[in-house]
Amino acid sequence: MSQEFKDRVAVVTGASRGIGYQLAKELGRRGAHVIAIAKTVGALEELDDEIRSSGGEAATLVPLDLTDFDALDRLGAAIYERWKKLDILVGNAGQLGVLSPLGHISPKDFEKVMSVNVTANWRLIRSLDPLLRQSDAGRAVFMTSHHSREATPFWGLQSISKAAVEALARTYAHETEKTPLRVNLFDPGPVRTGLRAKAMPGEDPAKLPQPKDVALDLIKLLGADVTETGKLYDRSSGSFIAL
Repeated sequence: MSQEFKDRVAVVTGASRGIGYQLAKELGRRGAHVIAIAKTVGALEELDDEIRSSGGEAATLVPLDLTDFDALDRLGAAIYERWKKLDILVGNAGQLGVLSPLGHISPKDFEKVMSVNVTANWRLIRSLDPLLRQSDAGRAVFMTSHHSREATPFWGLQSISKAAVEALARTYAHETEKTPLRVNLFDPGPVRTGLRAKAMPGEDPAKLPQPKDVALDLIKLLGADVTETGKLYDRSSGSFIAL
């Protein structure tokens, strides 16, 4: 079993299902200590069982809502107290919201998507940046979507929030480019997840890649050998794209 992430500490949000679950499991299997964040306690406990059954160490399970911003502040303090550093941050959790013309989106729906997709990632950076800078090879990756660049009609919540995430990540990358920290974006493309099924109910899921396959591509961005920063990794082409 590969142990390239041995002694690395990794935060993964949205770790209770889909890509986040599979990524957290793979990081744990490869030696990382995983700090798994999600709202569903039972799914986090299942993740911990899978990591340990594969030979990894027990994960640190953090059941919280990402819009509990005070809790995200406390997260940074808790990680500092125990490990004094953080090596990996994956901002995977996200909200789809409603598919609707912009003028029909309720303020409540708009705020919910922006809070999870954008504000929570900024609050994570705010809380965890000092810890990532303590790593000799800090890596931060945030999830995005082609809707951010295409401004797809009726997908405004995804387009707007993911465009903001891209600006957030690129700004953070520029601010840290003279440090060992590398910050990038990952576009998984269509994946067989519950979020995708909600958005595209008529689609045949058998034609889509599994979250596990996507996680194996995403993990490539987290290794100490990654030199790119401020770029987008497009899974469909298997390459980095400068934005």
